[in-house]
This record gives sequence, structure tokens and C-alpha cells, in this order.
Amino acid sequence: MPGGRLTQSERQQIALGLADGLAYAEIARRLDRPTSTVTREVMRNGGPTGYRADLAHRATEQRAHRRKPASPRRTAASPQEHGRDAEAVRTYEETLTTVMMGSGMPKMMARVMASLTLADTGSLTAAELAERLRVSPASISKAVAFLDEQGLVRRERDDRRRERYIVDDDVWYQAMMASARSIAQIVDTARQGVTVLGPGTPAGHRLENVARFLDYVSESTARAAEQGRAVLHSKPHAPGETPAEAPGKAPTAPGGSGSS
Repeated sequence: MPGGRLTQSERQQIALGLADGLAYAEIARRLDRPTSTVTREVMRNGGPTGYRADLAHRATEQRAHRRKPASPRRTAASPQEHGRDAEAVRTYEETLTTVMMGSGMPKMMARVMASLTLADTGSLTAAELAERLRVSPASISKAVAFLDEQGLVRRERDDRRRERYIVDDDVWYQAMMASARSIAQIVDTARQGVTVLGPGTPAGHRLENVARFLDYVSESTARAAEQGRAVLHSKPHAPGETPAEAPGKAPTAPGGSGSS
């Protein structure tokens, strides 16, 4: 597998792959590169819809020229539990952060969320996050405030009266339910627009279709989250053991064989 920086030719292949609608993993396979390399390249250079090979290559060269000589880094990597490969964990954390950014989460919030998610305790203090991410406490405070507002983390005091930021097992359930509620608000607004613009007009018809579609998505999301919630609290089965049947299945789309 080739290493080092991406070449201009490889960046052109990435741009062509994006234009063809290929997934990052498929583009990476064709380049014989890790998927994380392609993901980071695209997300730091305009995203899947704004990526331009020539601009990305020029930006990379400019960053390399501006970069100051690196100060000696600590030779010892952070100790890892369970025999984990420290470099593999670091690379994966970068990948997870990039994916979260791709879903719309701001960079620092995504870095904090990834760190909390990968901590075995599921919680870290502000000081621990600042040291781990090598940023200021103010940056951590701003990121946590955003994540707290979104219901993705919670705060509590430990026995030393330090505030800890915690990712609960239910965090993704809560996030899905918040998404369903947000979509439901759009449904209500769209239907208000139908009344204002008139149900028999082209714009009114368009808004009614939007409302019907998003209403289905909102209800399906909430129902699937409720049905699958127990998965978040289940323990992984041992190797060779047959996994138990999932506690719930995703709702059947219209026209499917599931019962209504």
C-alpha cells in the first residue's frame, strides 16, 4: 500500500470518483489507499460537493510551505488499555471525527465527541480533554456547551468536585429522537405553508408532498429508535456464539411485507 502524500494524479482520480458518485471506500480501493486518507482529503478540501483536485493540491502545497519546523514530539505514545495499537487508535479517532464533521458537526465539537466516545469510561474532564486534544480550556467549554445543548453529552461532578462530561449509552437514541422532533417541526411548518399558498397551487402541492414525505420519515425514525433502543444496552456476543435476535426491526417501508 503506498504511503506519503497524495499526488496530483490521485487527487484527480478522487475528483472523478466523487463526480461518479462513488463511495469513499471504493475510491480508496482504486487508489490502494486507506479509506480514512480519502475521507480526510475530501473533508478538508471542500467536501464531496466542493472538492476540486487542483485547488486541493495547491492548498496542500501551501500548507506544507507555511508549516514551521516541527518541535520534537513526545516519543512515548499515550498508554493504551486492552493491548490496543496506539497509532491505530489515533488514526481511527481522526476518521471518526471526520465522519462526524461530514454529518454537519463543527470540527471542535466533533473532536470532543469522538474523544468521549472512544474513552472506555465514556467520560472525561475539561482538563483531560484539553490535554488529549491539545487545545485551550475555552475551546473545550464552547464545544461541550454545543454538545450539551444538542443532548449529546451530560455533565456531572465527580468525587473531587470536577465537572465530567459524559456520553451515555442512550446518546444516539436521544439524538435520533431529537432529529425526529426537528423533522416533525418542518412538517408542521410545511403544512402551514400549504394553507398560506393554497392547496390547489403548484407551490402548495409541493409543500404538501414535502410534509407527507417528512412526516413518514419522522414517524419511521422515532419508531425505529424505540424498537432498537435495547441494542444500545446489550453486550456483544462471544466469538462463535450465535447473536440473539435483535429486540426490534426497522419499520417496513410503504409497500413492504411488514404488518401495519
